[in-house]
Amino acid sequence: MSDKLPFEFFLSPEFGADPYAVYAGLRAEGPVHAIDFPPGASAFVVVDYEHARPALNDPRLSKNLASGPEWFREAISQQNPVLGDNMLMSDPPDHTRLRRVVSKAFTPRRIERLRPRVQAITDELIDAFEGDTVELIDAFAFPLPIIVICELLGVPDRDRADFRRWSGALVTPAVNEELARSRDEASDALRAYFTRLIAERRAAPTDDLVSVLVTSDELSEREVLSTLALLLIAGHETTVNLIGNGMLALLRNPDQLDLLRAKPKLLPNAVEEFLRYDAPVERATFRIALEDMEIAGTPIPKGSFVHISIGAAGRDPKAFDRAESLDVAREDNRHVGFGHGLHFCLGAPLARMEGQIAFGSLLARLGDIRLACPEEQLSWRFSGSILRSLAALPITI
Repeated sequence: MSDKLPFEFFLSPEFGADPYAVYAGLRAEGPVHAIDFPPGASAFVVVDYEHARPALNDPRLSKNLASGPEWFREAISQQNPVLGDNMLMSDPPDHTRLRRVVSKAFTPRRIERLRPRVQAITDELIDAFEGDTVELIDAFAFPLPIIVICELLGVPDRDRADFRRWSGALVTPAVNEELARSRDEASDALRAYFTRLIAERRAAPTDDLVSVLVTSDELSEREVLSTLALLLIAGHETTVNLIGNGMLALLRNPDQLDLLRAKPKLLPNAVEEFLRYDAPVERATFRIALEDMEIAGTPIPKGSFVHISIGAAGRDPKAFDRAESLDVAREDNRHVGFGHGLHFCLGAPLARMEGQIAFGSLLARLGDIRLACPEEQLSWRFSGSILRSLAALPITI
């Protein structure tokens, strides 16, 4: 590619609706391309599996906000001030320390204990479906993970609607004054809410995630606050996308829907396939080159932004047989939907369990499922070209 792809292109509805066609074209030209994202900076995107996977765990690519230029640090601080001091935006040794503390709240035993509760929430949501048409995102895909993460955090039922609204505002690109104002208001409200909750748990710890963090002597107040905001957003937004994107993939491939319904034992394979086929996280969060380096022979100057497309890697035909086809029985699915290496998603076991229960219950209980509108009427939420999800998914049952 001779010219850089412009910044606006990555936020366009056209790209959000089908980034895979764009990435296929780029991949045919080479695995690494210069882009104008952020605008005016030295930036590159990796679009093949062979180089994306190791890049996700390359120590030369920093996740530390302090590694970026001053204008970038200021921009992030203004856009999401509550998200600057957590393990997603850190390198070792800080990342090691932060992840060690948070991992205590995501032990396999703690997650497995949630299985009956996740199933109960799923059943309650399906029980509440009314009529022959259901908007699946609003009625199911959003409430399931937000209820689960709020219960893990110890957030009262009455506050879940606020959490959902704040999270949505924080991940929506502030492309105009109204959205910027909503983002700032959400950031301030979330900071105030968590500050009160932290104080309450310090005074009287319980068995929730907030208590695990505040009773640790390894995290500062800012780090606790930022980690809670990260857990809220990452703990439900990605699962919303997994359910919505995965269900649409099944509706587009009725043979695979029928196969999964007939063979529920394929549910674990199916969830992994949804993560590969239409990744909830389309692009990994920022990385910055700490030194002059090369990826696939492309020079990457020190200080450059390196974007790793998880979605593009998942559709790479050199890594996956019939990469453009959905196959719920796919074996040895080495996708990077949860990242790879040091920053592999800590909540992956929870997301997998939620996904398996959600799809298993929907297919077992709803009978025939069809899209309730022409497919061209579907629209996508594309949060800064990182999170990619349906704005709505109306189904007929």
